[in-house]
Amino acid sequence: MLKILIAEDEEPIANLIKMNLSKAGYECVWAPDGLRAADLMMNDTFDLVLLDIMLPGIDGYELLEYARKLDFPVIFLTALGTTEHKVKGLRLGADDYLTKPFEIVELLARVEAVLRRFNKSKEIMTVHDITIHEVSRTVKRNGEEISLTMKEFDLLLLFVRNQNIALYRDIIYENVWGGEYGEQSRTVDLHVQRLKKKLKWEDKIVAVYKVGYRLNV
Repeated sequence: MLKILIAEDEEPIANLIKMNLSKAGYECVWAPDGLRAADLMMNDTFDLVLLDIMLPGIDGYELLEYARKLDFPVIFLTALGTTEHKVKGLRLGADDYLTKPFEIVELLARVEAVLRRFNKSKEIMTVHDITIHEVSRTVKRNGEEISLTMKEFDLLLLFVRNQNIALYRDIIYENVWGGEYGEQSRTVDLHVQRLKKKLKWEDKIVAVYKVGYRLNV
């Protein structure tokens, strides 16, 4: 299991991040201040570090130096959203920069992207009775392959990476098809219904009223 350090002094935000990352299959460790984060980094190994900049004790910029020396990928999660701060963070070596407040779906997508860049993504995932091989883009149940189209596979990955999270139709469309979602478009609904039927997940991918869909795990 991939391990992520969350260095965040606001406990409600840290708990929200930890809850959603844990549901997505990551092991999470929380540091409420910079000193604790530095201690954890020096005594443990992490696949990714999520850093707030304005931390008590040692700030995020200084912690970034620790992380870079230890070859830990870093995403800044901060309320400092000016272009100047973003440029500074990226130039100092952060691998991504996300401004608060942010959508959990976007955070999960950025976490996946950075982990893939460092060849640390989860290549094989098991959810319910389905095994997903991300590199070969194959899906199996009890050793038997289930034939999915390219978009159906991408749709499945989106649900699996956002387990127990209600996904709006426009978010689904933008992540799987790209571009802007049209209110009259039935593309998302038709593909979700086909995916549910192929996976026999009629009771697992559920409709959320006036929102979209959620994968229950």
